[in-house]
Amino acid sequence: MAAGRTLAAAESCTGGLAAQLITAVPGSSAYFLGGIVAYSGTAKNRLLGVKTATIAKHGSVSAQCAREMALGARNILKSDYSFSITGVAGPGGGTRHKPVGLVYFCLAAGKKAIGYKRMFSGGRGRVRTLAANFILERLAKVIE
Repeated sequence: MAAGRTLAAAESCTGGLAAQLITAVPGSSAYFLGGIVAYSGTAKNRLLGVKTATIAKHGSVSAQCAREMALGARNILKSDYSFSITGVAGPGGGTRHKPVGLVYFCLAAGKKAIGYKRMFSGGRGRVRTLAANFILERLAKVIE
């Protein structure tokens, strides 16, 4: 992490796995302020400020929801950077339009909010692991 900069997380389908990977690194308390695991749409709304209208129109698994999650975490925890992860880890819960393995992400830094969409294959554990690693790799590139 850049000197003096801070980070916050908002996770759904990964259930805090990305935060766990961050905090496994000694010294991460110098920059990682915390994370919010908001699994349901109601929790996303109440804990992160995701608009009810966003969830109603686009769903909890959407680019719009991921953006509001990341911005919400950054605003609540007062961090310089934040990220979000929301998706369908499986094995159930997928639909034709939002299949198992679909994950949306957002990185917020300054006035920018960069969204990503990925489709991962494999079981629940693999989807969650790939999603957590994906956003941490993107975060490292943005910080560099």
